[in-house]
Amino acid sequence: MNADLPFIPDTVTVHLGAPDTNAPNVTVPFTEYITNVASSEIYPTWPEEAIRANIYAQISFALNRIYTEFYRSRGYDFDITNSTAFDQSFVNGRDYFENIERIVNEIFNSYIVRQGNVEPLFAQYCDGERVRCDGLSQWGSVSLANDGYTPYEILQYYYGDDINIVNNAPIMNITDRAPVRPLRLGSGGDEVRRLQIRLNRISDNYPSIPKIALPDGVFSFDTEDAVKRFQEIFGLTPDGVVGNATWYKVLFIYNAVKRLNELNSEGITLSEVTDQFPGATRLGDTGDNVRNIQYLLAYLAQFYDRIPPVALDGIYGEETENAVKAFQSLFELEVTGEVDLATWDVLYRTYQGFISTIPFKYIDGRIYPYPGVPLRLGSESEVVRLLQEYLNYIAQYYPQIPSVSPTGYFGSRTQEAVIAFQRLQGLTPNGTVGANTWNEISSLYSDLYLGSRLGEGQYPGYNVSAQSGE
Repeated sequence: MNADLPFIPDTVTVHLGAPDTNAPNVTVPFTEYITNVASSEIYPTWPEEAIRANIYAQISFALNRIYTEFYRSRGYDFDITNSTAFDQSFVNGRDYFENIERIVNEIFNSYIVRQGNVEPLFAQYCDGERVRCDGLSQWGSVSLANDGYTPYEILQYYYGDDINIVNNAPIMNITDRAPVRPLRLGSGGDEVRRLQIRLNRISDNYPSIPKIALPDGVFSFDTEDAVKRFQEIFGLTPDGVVGNATWYKVLFIYNAVKRLNELNSEGITLSEVTDQFPGATRLGDTGDNVRNIQYLLAYLAQFYDRIPPVALDGIYGEETENAVKAFQSLFELEVTGEVDLATWDVLYRTYQGFISTIPFKYIDGRIYPYPGVPLRLGSESEVVRLLQEYLNYIAQYYPQIPSVSPTGYFGSRTQEAVIAFQRLQGLTPNGTVGANTWNEISSLYSDLYLGSRLGEGQYPGYNVSAQSGE
């Protein structure tokens, strides 16, 4: 189950006052909260169609506050207030109307969405007599119900024809949505991808934040640059690391530029929150992700005798599993043989610790280890310049690889050269230089460089064999 899709929380924490007042919080079951709000705001004698329409709106309003973390992204320790100037009426300890409680128990896990969006609609509403608003009129809904409108038709009347009602939403405990560990260079997964998507959208309103060319869930140099600029703009420490403060500030600004807490929300599409990355990498897995893990293990095995050597074959077999177990044991992690988030975090940081002191500057004939993060379209650094020098040298021997200008910027020409190399070597032609592609490029560069500089007594031009002198 994707926890970044809307769900019905077991409980909701209500602040008994306006947001900035020194008032207590109470935590109650979500169904009890909605029953309380409905019993406080509407009359049990209304037509049932009107009652249901109002409860749908109340559920959606509350879930919008919870899903977008409207208050928590502002540093508060509650989900919603009971101040009608900001939220919904909640009278702590009040009695409930029996028919309202019955309806809430039937539809509490249903909410309104705008078609094509996933977030619960910010279903603004008001009584329609003393206060008028752009959303649902509570007394107006009574008139429509008396005219024979269904609950859905009442909602369409006020919110538009392009709405749906989501039924049977999953019920889950609310957990902290901020990452368990800070996100930084080398981090990967769905949390990174959502961060990248949010930063790219924010950069439409704040164009000095550089675009992340590929929001693919890999925290590379371009993501770090975007994070640092965001932090500078909003008064945070510009260290490029996304901890709680930066995560929630990104969420706060993202909600604001998309107007997620307004009736005319820009909306969140399913593609923005769909999980794309598997959990742990384990025995039987194959592919580039496995090769990247093997590369890091093989490098560290040169410094830690307890880590056995491992082949970079992209197959998570027993050899790789044993190396992972040895690494986990060495660093006092749970010995599972699987590379989960905790293991990857320690593995990457240990590797990064070794290479962080290496100056990545091109020196004729010298090869360097993988820099620790993928290089791709939009990357800019001395490491990219080093990659370009390697590719240019290889291109002298393989004309199908285009030469590039060693500018340090990974543009379309560099991407074309990388793809050409990957095709030449039978690698996945994705234009991204991960550990496996880097290893192949640097190894071929080394072979070609050493092969062109023959020692004394060596002669080019033919192969020496047992029959050479005959």
